[in-house]
Amino acid sequence: MPQLEVDGAVLTYDDEGPRDSASVPLVFVHGWTANRHRWDHQVEHFAKKRRVVRLDLRGHGDSTGAGVGTIAELAEDVLALLDHLEIERCVLVGHSMGGMIAQTIALAHPDRVARMVLVNSIGRMTYSRGRGLLMAASTLAPFKVFVAANIQRAFAPGHPREEIRAYVRSSADTPREVVMTLYGAMRAFDVLDRVGEIQVPTLMVHGYHDIQLPLKQMLRMAKAYPDAMVRVIDAGHELPVEKPEELTRAVEGFVTVPA
Repeated sequence: MPQLEVDGAVLTYDDEGPRDSASVPLVFVHGWTANRHRWDHQVEHFAKKRRVVRLDLRGHGDSTGAGVGTIAELAEDVLALLDHLEIERCVLVGHSMGGMIAQTIALAHPDRVARMVLVNSIGRMTYSRGRGLLMAASTLAPFKVFVAANIQRAFAPGHPREEIRAYVRSSADTPREVVMTLYGAMRAFDVLDRVGEIQVPTLMVHGYHDIQLPLKQMLRMAKAYPDAMVRVIDAGHELPVEKPEELTRAVEGFVTVPA
């Protein structure tokens, strides 16, 4: 596993597929408490014909590092990896928190992003007062209970329970300090008033049953984008593993359309 040391963390990543100058690389960024293997189906498909990069964010999966206070700090890690790999421009594909990272990069460094795919992601987490109080109270629960509650509800009804339990166990392996710090970073993330500045073609793929980051919030964001396509799939918040084939087809159709 190749690794890169960045600002006190060691990032583990995969860099696969042919180096074809005719197509820009795909860079996959996972979400909160997940790891780079959320993208197994997509990477297996795309690495047959183009360069594909994915990483474990700091403190996740096989990467080390403490939690950070902002999404922007995670974006700097991704940019450091792109610089290390000498990737000037890429198609950024981000799931959930990974989509927040992608938007941050697209706003700060638009020259680095050829296209962007946001999977179950939004520009601002907005909840009713009651829902906000419930979320705040949930942080007081024992760590494993907190993680289990959040991961279980991320899947659409009917998803195999054994698979859900496996993802709960994997998420709970993420250090508590990383989980809780980034939970706060996501709640503080807010670029909704700036997404109109993002000029790169963007595909937004969302699960109809997503209750973590509700569909209506994504649609509100999509209206502000100058150049956005929307695809809604019969799934929950964990689209990359709930409906991997459908997500892969959606990304394939988007990245193969001439700019």
